[in-house]
Amino acid sequence: MSNTVYSINGPVVRVKDTRDFSMMEMVYVGEKRLVGEVIGITDRFTTIQVYESTTGLKPGEPVISTGAPLSVTLGPGILSNIYDGIQRPLRDLAARSGAFIDEGADISPLNTEKTYAVTLKVRPGDHLKGGMVYAVCPETPVIEHRCLLSPTLEGEVVSVMPDGDYRVSDPVAVLRTPDGREHSLTLCQKWPIRTPRPVTERLPIQRPLITGQRVIDTLFPIAKGGTAAVPGGFGTGKTMTQHQLAKWCDADIIVYIGCGERGNEMTQVLEEFTELTDPKTGRAMTDRTVLIANTSNMPVAAREASIYTGITLAEYYRDMGYHVAIMADSTSRWAEALREISGRLEEMPAEEGFPAYLPSRLAEFYERAGYMVPLGGGEGSVTIIGAVSPQGSDFSEPVTQNTKRFVRAFWALDKSLAYARHYPAINWKTSYSEYMEELGDWYKQELGEEFLHCRQRISSILSEEARLQEIVKLIGSDVLPEDQKLVLEVSRLIRVGFLQQNAFHQDDTYVPLKKQLGMMQVILYFYDKALELVKRSIPVSLIAGTGVTDLIVKMKYSVPNDQLDKLADYPPLIDEKLRSVQ
Repeated sequence: MSNTVYSINGPVVRVKDTRDFSMMEMVYVGEKRLVGEVIGITDRFTTIQVYESTTGLKPGEPVISTGAPLSVTLGPGILSNIYDGIQRPLRDLAARSGAFIDEGADISPLNTEKTYAVTLKVRPGDHLKGGMVYAVCPETPVIEHRCLLSPTLEGEVVSVMPDGDYRVSDPVAVLRTPDGREHSLTLCQKWPIRTPRPVTERLPIQRPLITGQRVIDTLFPIAKGGTAAVPGGFGTGKTMTQHQLAKWCDADIIVYIGCGERGNEMTQVLEEFTELTDPKTGRAMTDRTVLIANTSNMPVAAREASIYTGITLAEYYRDMGYHVAIMADSTSRWAEALREISGRLEEMPAEEGFPAYLPSRLAEFYERAGYMVPLGGGEGSVTIIGAVSPQGSDFSEPVTQNTKRFVRAFWALDKSLAYARHYPAINWKTSYSEYMEELGDWYKQELGEEFLHCRQRISSILSEEARLQEIVKLIGSDVLPEDQKLVLEVSRLIRVGFLQQNAFHQDDTYVPLKKQLGMMQVILYFYDKALELVKRSIPVSLIAGTGVTDLIVKMKYSVPNDQLDKLADYPPLIDEKLRSVQ
């Protein structure tokens, strides 16, 4: 008896009285062969989650088993591509069906006609283990693709094709496994998206991901292989912050997952990324970027899968020895997809209607980050930066609170800062990073002891300002002693001259760590010298009247990134200005 659809509830389809399917198996549903995944089996019903629109699907249509889990195809051609949540190439779909995706559209994720200049790295008789490189080819002008043996295989190379041009599905070598079976090795392989790719070892975190954003690199750093959350309400700049990180962070490869975002926002991302020039190579940014676009009007179940598709692609490049950064925008929309599917499955809701397994799903996602030794040797990392969109900027809602449990850097975006045009709108009072201790040795080695010392003093001044602002709200600033007025003035310098950054200014959009250190030193030099004058009963208003604070605020524009020696001009200038009020 063939298996047929019994009931349909949105993306949830049930098949009655069958034992032909296994848990997490990929299936084809209906005459249009919609992609689905088995998510529940009882003695009476098999429940299937369909990743495409079920409009027009009727009871009685066939359900076909594939015998394999939902997987992605890994091989050259992933980079510079744009996929939906189940790795269908959107450009190819648009060419075939126009602005709307046809149900059951079956297109290869990789271009099967394009050829790559392949160099074989093995000879007959070589013994290969999972994760080892057997061929390389230039995937884009800046990224070399290393074809890895699937972690599930091991054996002896029987024959090898000569170096030359091959398509992704062409055999380039033959491997014989210990049981005597022979496997043709092509340039691509499949891997189930819900299974983390295995590694040899997870290394301790010791190196920061340099972003060029001062508030992040100096106050709240993230490590390579680390995790960070960027929570913020509507209009606080989550997407803008992730754009900046994607463009400037020192990762080799960027995976950008637009998960449930508005279509116009995702269009803007696609247009901007195709126009961006990579600051590292001078070539198109798309040469080292893969975009996964799953907008809010696309099927909700595919939104749930898009996160796993993205992390699997990232792990594949990590296994080649690359450092990969994932921008997930946003995990709140992903959690809403979980909630909708859970409701259709008639599961018992937990807090705010989210399923009880929300924390464990978030943990599964963030724990796939890390700095690793891949099976083939070397080092690679996956860094996850997930945006969270709490309704009404309420950080006490379940997605934000559960995300805080699994990330170690928390960059809280503030509505009032964003409305005051202070970008990045990261609130220095509610944000934190737990990576500073592990990264301390790296900062000392690269920048000296001074960096950590300056960072500590800057943080202390900001904390002191927050305490003084509570007093100012009650009784005004006029009654404060002069030394406390100086703290307020210097913290203004830090906020406007250091933490606020202009993404459209060529020298301020990305700031190297040495310039960040130099800027902190200038601000603290002014503070120390001004404090000496305040102790001699010279009011802060006179010091500010010299115009020295305006010079310090404009320092970020006045000192080009390639002329950092100009920072040395500031201490004598500060001395000269302050002498005029003595």
